[in-house]
Amino acid sequence: MALTTLDPRTALVVIDLQAGVVGATVQPHPGPEVVARTAKLADAFRARNLPVVLVRVSFAADGSDAVPGRTETSHPAGARPAGWDAVVPELSGHRGDITVTKHNWGAFHGTDLDVQLRRRGVTQIVLTGIATSIGVESTARAAHEHGYHVTLATDAMSDLDAEAHRGSVERIFPRLGETGTTDDVLGLLAQLPG
Repeated sequence: MALTTLDPRTALVVIDLQAGVVGATVQPHPGPEVVARTAKLADAFRARNLPVVLVRVSFAADGSDAVPGRTETSHPAGARPAGWDAVVPELSGHRGDITVTKHNWGAFHGTDLDVQLRRRGVTQIVLTGIATSIGVESTARAAHEHGYHVTLATDAMSDLDAEAHRGSVERIFPRLGETGTTDDVLGLLAQLPG
């Protein structure tokens, strides 16, 4: 793990920290720990007037906007409970935060995330969220392909499977950006001017 720097226009991008996701059994970091670390980062970004992007996944009640296609793993059947797609209270309700709603794994495809970031002059993103190997990794890959510097706060993310988390952190993320802890990111953030 070796974080080197944060650009002056870095955004925090939070993946799927919402009611229906945070309550799942995840590893290696429990959902409440991921939320607490992410909230700490969000507060620090807001204090420096840097963008905080809250990404949530949501689908129409009838599933008509879900990603089509055959897979070997079944998709959850039936209607989701009311409020499952609401961003957790620890992160929501802050004026100036950007909310992006996605209908697939990654936060770039089919959303205005890239436009929102570019309008604000963002050149780097710090990623947190659940699940590491799904939404976070998909977003990291797309961010890298869009030309952003990518930083991954690996103790502020977790997965449904500990091996999948480890695979993303050890094998994929170093090819897409830099990895470090919440405290590493906070330390670099404190070094930014103004």
